[in-house]
Amino acid sequence: MDAADGAGPSPREARPRPMFFIKGSGGHPATREGRTATAMQTPLQIAFHGLEGSEATSGLIEEKVAWLERYYDRIVGCQVVVEVPHRHHRHGNQYLVRIDLKVPAGEIVVNREPAQRAEYRDLQVAIRDAFDTARRQLEIQVRRLRKEVKTHELPPQARVSQLFPEEGYGFLQTPDGREVYFHRHALLNGDFDGLVLGTEVTFAEEAGDKGPQASTIRLVGRHNHG
Repeated sequence: MDAADGAGPSPREARPRPMFFIKGSGGHPATREGRTATAMQTPLQIAFHGLEGSEATSGLIEEKVAWLERYYDRIVGCQVVVEVPHRHHRHGNQYLVRIDLKVPAGEIVVNREPAQRAEYRDLQVAIRDAFDTARRQLEIQVRRLRKEVKTHELPPQARVSQLFPEEGYGFLQTPDGREVYFHRHALLNGDFDGLVLGTEVTFAEEAGDKGPQASTIRLVGRHNHG
């Protein structure tokens, strides 16, 4: 940008400014040099420091973000910085790639330092490795979230599929076709002798001596008279 007084820029100002690209969510993406970003849901910011950005590099980053989206579609935002912290004319430049991934449960930060990896003289390798690390951290985060959600889910449902009244036990059939043993004492809010085939129940499952068994059973819907 030209200075307001018409004077030329200082040597510090004359250095190339970082190229910066922003892809907005839910609207038309910003463009650079006439390029339109690939379709993504995640707001994406890309910055280049110490090197000229390129359409190919930005496109690769967008593909990697879309790759993360296919695994987890609730990413809130993503910032990527590609940098050459030190220039080496004899041995080639090494690239630093930083990813700041925002998800509902917090933030995932990947900072791939080049010093210990000679492979990071290849920009594509540095980007790929950074996103592979982001994917692994995202998987850990998602597993944690799913575990927390599971603890708040409704108990699984099933139907009574077999009854042995004299022996005092029966079997439930789950929606996925599994059979789960239960004893009459597992029924909490009903009369075991009044059970009929097809009765809908919710249950808590545990491992038994002969396979899965229901530790507790509750009648649901119109069968619930407890």
